[in-house]
Amino acid sequence: MAHFELQPEESELQQYAEQCWQKAGDREKQLETEAYAAGAAIRAGEYSLANLEAIVRWKSERVVHYLIGNSEAKIKKVLAVAASPESSTRKAVEALMELRGIDLAIASAILAAIDPERYNVLDFRTLEALGHARHDVEFYAEYVAFCRRLADRGLVKPQPGLPGDTPLHALERALWEWSRSRAEHRVLA
Repeated sequence: MAHFELQPEESELQQYAEQCWQKAGDREKQLETEAYAAGAAIRAGEYSLANLEAIVRWKSERVVHYLIGNSEAKIKKVLAVAASPESSTRKAVEALMELRGIDLAIASAILAAIDPERYNVLDFRTLEALGHARHDVEFYAEYVAFCRRLADRGLVKPQPGLPGDTPLHALERALWEWSRSRAEHRVLA
């Protein structure tokens, strides 16, 4: 079982979540907004390559060209599994990883955009903020459960008007920003 230890102070999480969005560039904000809109469309049953592409572009534009190697039928089948509230985290991740070009990190981003109340993105920065760096499906399921427990404690609030307006995504922003701020301080030191 994975062990997570929150590195930033709990009292700083909301501030980091706000800073993350404020520091993001216009292109970054646009891609994230489009990704969460595409996730909502998938949640509503629009299992299209265009929606999948918008999410993948948000996390890794260099991976987008691999998506065309997947058939429309396979994309629809996989997205239906990923978007199903009945699918376990493991089942949803494994279905997405059947697609050409989709690894664990990208699968986690797709799930977070589809259901930001249930999933968050597995990212090296957020993992650093939790004192960890291991990546496999079981680890992701434990990571999501840990982050949900933190978000459920009310340490961060939803960020109205921002994509993925949930405590879980605000926590993700806070953890990511904490790691980025740390990296900036190391460079300056």
